[in-house]
Amino acid sequence: MKYLIAGLGNIGPDYIHTRHNIGFDVADSLAKSLEVSFSNDKKAWVAEARYKSRSLVIIKPTTFMNLSGEAVRYWLTTQKSLRKTLSL
Repeated sequence: MKYLIAGLGNIGPDYIHTRHNIGFDVADSLAKSLEVSFSNDKKAWVAEARYKSRSLVIIKPTTFMNLSGEAVRYWLTTQKSLRKTLSL
C-alpha cells in the first residue's frame, strides 16, 4: 500500500518553526526518523520512504497554506496507487 502524508505549512523564512509550520516540522521529523530527505518537485518538497512494508510519499507543499489543496490534489493524481491521505 502507498500512503500520502502532507505536512502543511507556509513557505518562507518568516514562518520557520512557528505555529503556522507545525505540519512542516512533523514531516521533517518523520523524514529524519525514516532516514530520507526531501527534494524539490512539482508543487511540493517530496520524500519517499518505506515503513513496515508500506510506501510513504511525504510532501511539504510549496504553496501557502490556503493553496495547499492544489499540491495535495496533484500528488494524489500523480501517485495513482495511493490508498490514504493524511494531512498534518
